[in-house]
Amino acid sequence: MKPMSFERILRWTLVSIAVLGLAVGGVAYAGHRSDLADLCFTLATLPITGGLAASILRDLLAGRLGVDAVALVSMSAAIALHQPLAGAVVALMYSGGNVLEDIAVARAEHDLRSLVDRAPREAHRRIDDRIEDVPIAAVQVGDQLMVRAGEIVPVDGAVASAAATIDDSALTGEPISVVKTRGGAVLSGALNMGETFEMTASAPAGESTYAGIVRLVTAAQAAKAPFVRLADRYALIFLPVTLAIALLAWLISGDLIRSLAVLVAATPCPLILAAPVAFIAGVAQAARRGILVKGSAALETLARAHTVLFDKTGTLTVGGARLLSVEVAPGETVERVLTLGASLEQASHHVLAKAIVQAGVERALKFKVPEQVQETMGAGLSGIIDGKYVSAGSRDLVMAAGQVAPWAARAIRRASWRSALIVFVAVEGRAIGALLLADELRSDTPRAIRLLRDSGITRIVMVTGDRAAAAQAIGAALDLDAVLADRVPADKVEAVRSEQRRTPTIMVGDGINDAPALATADIGIALGARGASASSEAADVVIVPDRLERVGEAIMIAKRARRIAIQSIVAGMGLSLLAMAAATAGWLAPVPAAIVQEVIDVGVILNALRALSPGLGRTGRRIGVEDGRELHRDHLALLRELDRLRSIVDALDEVEPGDGASLIAEANRLVQQQVVTHERDDEGQIYPRLAKILQESHSLSAMSRAHREILHLARLLARVAEDLPSEEVDRYLIRDAQRVIEAIETLVRMHTAQEEDIYEAVAARTAA
Repeated sequence: MKPMSFERILRWTLVSIAVLGLAVGGVAYAGHRSDLADLCFTLATLPITGGLAASILRDLLAGRLGVDAVALVSMSAAIALHQPLAGAVVALMYSGGNVLEDIAVARAEHDLRSLVDRAPREAHRRIDDRIEDVPIAAVQVGDQLMVRAGEIVPVDGAVASAAATIDDSALTGEPISVVKTRGGAVLSGALNMGETFEMTASAPAGESTYAGIVRLVTAAQAAKAPFVRLADRYALIFLPVTLAIALLAWLISGDLIRSLAVLVAATPCPLILAAPVAFIAGVAQAARRGILVKGSAALETLARAHTVLFDKTGTLTVGGARLLSVEVAPGETVERVLTLGASLEQASHHVLAKAIVQAGVERALKFKVPEQVQETMGAGLSGIIDGKYVSAGSRDLVMAAGQVAPWAARAIRRASWRSALIVFVAVEGRAIGALLLADELRSDTPRAIRLLRDSGITRIVMVTGDRAAAAQAIGAALDLDAVLADRVPADKVEAVRSEQRRTPTIMVGDGINDAPALATADIGIALGARGASASSEAADVVIVPDRLERVGEAIMIAKRARRIAIQSIVAGMGLSLLAMAAATAGWLAPVPAAIVQEVIDVGVILNALRALSPGLGRTGRRIGVEDGRELHRDHLALLRELDRLRSIVDALDEVEPGDGASLIAEANRLVQQQVVTHERDDEGQIYPRLAKILQESHSLSAMSRAHREILHLARLLARVAEDLPSEEVDRYLIRDAQRVIEAIETLVRMHTAQEEDIYEAVAARTAA
């Protein structure tokens, strides 16, 4: 936590003086010492009035005037016209609002590390045959450095070892770790995901990539335009109107007491407190949802935004390798390929190995213990499983040189289309299958995008350092308004500035390379759960839980707080104007005017506190956690059958008629026993429950329509299977069956993903 600044200390000191003065004055008044009470009230007001006068003078020199001026006029008039209690109350209101703002900012900054915390302080430099730790500033170009496993690369350089496994997703947006061979460039700020390696420094610390990002963040924060509070804009109207009415009251009556009554009636508590209370209440409500907003100014700006820019890796996508599909050789099964691959990968610490093992765990496969495992850096590994030699890795490691089998060529082609990495699995030197891995959309991303559209965001752009092919695929899947790929941090900053010229802009990211853009945007939102302190420090809002839809929730909370603030301000100003008119006409003396104004103040503050409530329309019914897990387990089991259907579709490409008939029959059994049963259960049991939670039935009609289409295709496949004994099985029949099986597999996969989306949305809606 940062040390408390001088301004923050001053604010706390002033509010303490105001509280103490009012308390002591109240005790003196209760003891019938009105003279001492007035002195205490005056002493409580003067320091705040003096500090406020100096602050307003500084703002005037900078060309700004706001609600502070209304407070200064009120306190000064109260002291001049011998109404010290009114002055002390306004002083407490004003200083208390500033302290509430500090509390909100301090809460949002809690547990956020500074940007420089991630930067390495030392480097391991090789000198002859020994390694010494030196300050990073002492590293010179040409120094030989050692980077241990799990450490951050200290400076830019080139790999001096045979190979190094580097995760630079936080810098470049490339989601999967890459293997750098000897001479390959490595960037400061990247993470060593493999074994210890040596490198040659190519730039000192101050000129390396990470230092450049820090400079970009600092420059962006310094260049940000000063924020103009909502209350300040209304104060520009209220202040001259108040002074004009007070002057009119004096001209009409010739009595300064009547002008005082106008000023007392115009005490600007609706402006001083109503708006800050509404926004700070919104900050508190956001914090309950795991959304840390750094002050009411950030929430107020969030409410005005119309454009959102997203990073891709780790923000819209999961930010790492995930198993997309399993391609199998003829005669093999998905289960066997994945079981052997995952069993072998248990012995590796590579990020791809973890993804493969995780995929096996999710499918409840029974792993086997590998023996005599040998790993080739950057290529793969091999070992003995059940007495057989098994290998998993790159094509060069697993497959002998020569012509690639048709199924393998198809797997390589599919991997290229999907911008995926491919891991081949072989037994006794014969490739039996391939695992396709890539970054993929987060499960909550489509829902998050819809929520943003519902919240009033009119333009959504993805800006990423990843390759154009991968970025365009994600952009098309989400129907984004624009996709900007191959962007380095400076390019992201320029993209944000370009959007800012049109509308207030939000930037959402999670990596170090996003920090400059987050600092530049009107509002930067960081997904803090991933632990990227650079983005958290640069951002105005941090989403603590790893849930993207909270971005839309934050905007909705901000807009609701702003609506309530405007309601409170307009209502308070309107009622104050009525009271001022009554005072001008002589119907309200100063004391009754003060009482009326206090009633108005209490009313608008209570209204502003409505921003503490969710206002998100939660329902009483909910799906239990165990119910959600059971639904997810059913879908995982179904996906295993869909993998087999896909294998059958591929196998039907080149199959003898007799074998084709048996494969079609097998596909029909899977569809009738697994797919049809699952869809009927969903329609008869799950959807009625969901309809009650959603409080409507027509919202699920499209999903039921998908059930009917799946059942229709299942009947077609059953008809084909029934006719097999009497039909001549030729390539045309096989092709027809292949099309139906592929349609079922594709539709059920998409439909299952949609159901998962609905289940998660219902769980999010009904969560406490």
